[in-house]
Amino acid sequence: MSGIRPMTEAPSRLEPLKKVARMLRTHEALLMNWFRAKGEVSSGAVEGLNNKIRVVTRRSYGFRTYDAMEIALYHTLGRLPEPGEFTHRFC
Repeated sequence: MSGIRPMTEAPSRLEPLKKVARMLRTHEALLMNWFRAKGEVSSGAVEGLNNKIRVVTRRSYGFRTYDAMEIALYHTLGRLPEPGEFTHRFC
């Protein structure tokens, strides 16, 4: 037999490409939405929202409960007013 191996023994180098093709086929509808919008929709608003959430989360590491962080998120993202009565006084 010559130095050529049968196809059954050769490892498939196309498998990564097949995986990408399957992924594109799975998400085809979502990908096509971007092309239908013709670039009129920007993800900048979502990125800005994610950045604000990360900043509030970073500031809330000292909070004792998750509820306190959740309230901080509501106040920051929803621009809700701060409570009128505080348990302590600010100088």
